[in-house]
Amino acid sequence: MRLPLIGITVDFQDDRYTTKCAIAKMVALAGGTPILLPCISEFAAQYVQACDGLILSGGDDPIMEHWGITTHKQAKPISAQRQGFELALLDALDDENSKPVFGICLGMQLMGLHNGGSLDQFLPDSLETSDQHWGNIDHPIAGSLGEGTVHSHHRQALTQPGRLSIVAKSPDGVIEAIQDNDRDFYLGIQWHPERTEDENLGLGLFKRFVHASRESALCKQA
Repeated sequence: MRLPLIGITVDFQDDRYTTKCAIAKMVALAGGTPILLPCISEFAAQYVQACDGLILSGGDDPIMEHWGITTHKQAKPISAQRQGFELALLDALDDENSKPVFGICLGMQLMGLHNGGSLDQFLPDSLETSDQHWGNIDHPIAGSLGEGTVHSHHRQALTQPGRLSIVAKSPDGVIEAIQDNDRDFYLGIQWHPERTEDENLGLGLFKRFVHASRESALCKQA
């Protein structure tokens, strides 16, 4: 039996596609075959068809003008090409709603915004404990995904998830995970599971995602 094919989004800077190796390594450890997806919006629907599961990886900050909001002056926006591509992927995934989706950090934020959520663009303006989330920090979270310590590096966070459900928070109230309860696996998390030592909230999430991708592919073949 072939391993499930997992597409991973990458960054686009200075006419180069770039990504760190950790997510692909975790997918492989979890039993999947990782492939990297160039940011070409015209192929978004074909990527969704070809892959058994999709990971929206971490990165810098969303360009908020897409949602009619001025991007915060302290934000570091991702490239317009990357954002357009990932939103095209999310559109295509809405049409293939049995396909597992796993959003990490920026990926979670785009999933929330895509589903009608809102974003705090600069936590230091509104959260006294913002330094507990920035600078590659470990901190606790709790929710239906379990309790444990996760690894974070972000200055933005969703303030409400739109039509999605909140499934984890940190002690200071920051939304740490969201999901679509009507889909088999549509999960976004604010932390970096590829850098999280807690088995359940790190590699364990990749294993759950790859398993869901395998099951989805088998159902499609049946």
